Amino acid sequence: MHSPGSVAFRIFGLDVMWYGLLIGGGFLLATIISYLRAPKHQIKSDFILDLVIWMIPAAIVGARAYYVIFSWSDYAGDWKKILDIRSGGLAVHGGLILCFLVGYFVCKHYKQGFVRTADLVAVSIPLAQAIGRWGNFFNEEAHGMQTDLPWAQIIDGVGYHPTFLYESIWCFALFWFLLWFDNRHRSFNGQIICLYMILYSVERFFVEGLRTDSLMFGPLRQAQLISLGLILIGIVLYVVLKKRAASKGDTGLS
Repeated sequence: MHSPGSVAFRIFGLDVMWYGLLIGGGFLLATIISYLRAPKHQIKSDFILDLVIWMIPAAIVGARAYYVIFSWSDYAGDWKKILDIRSGGLAVHGGLILCFLVGYFVCKHYKQGFVRTADLVAVSIPLAQAIGRWGNFFNEEAHGMQTDLPWAQIIDGVGYHPTFLYESIWCFALFWFLLWFDNRHRSFNGQIICLYMILYSVERFFVEGLRTDSLMFGPLRQAQLISLGLILIGIVLYVVLKKRAASKGDTGLS
């Protein structure tokens, strides 16, 4: 597969990039789904709009800051380059971390349950990721090592593992699984966000092993270490929250 280029179209002399369109479209779709499903989690739909106002800048700042910090040698002293996100350079882990930190304080300010809200938004986060990952395809970035597989991403005549595609497929499947599980089997608050942390991180750990553009810490890539940490945290939180709900005889779902 070949990228047709990073520019989707031009308007008033300005290039509109596929990267931004796909990330923005994924975020918008995830917001709509969370807005419509909020009453199921005993959350007012309007609160989702209040939350998104804070989540958009948090996601962008967190994702960009994370990417720049861990690639500082490429950006040192060049503020124009640091602020230019139109051509890529956003790290998922950074965006998620800052979003959840900011989300905690937003929930506290509006007197909404943070864990309950996290369960709600965790269902649609992988859908946004699945769509946004295609931005890497158009930018010809974040690909894997060379391969001659028939579905390889071709860049300058060379085939590479399309890691964006692997993650996109997994995240689409994860979205449908979490949606089904939330509707049919959710038994305590915090269950969905824990499952998201575990299952997304499992995929990220293995797909990251195929990439060639990651920072290394010993034998592992930085994102792999973070993924392992999130898997561990997710499992511990799952057990703790489940036991807490059982001991109180209250799942918190009603």
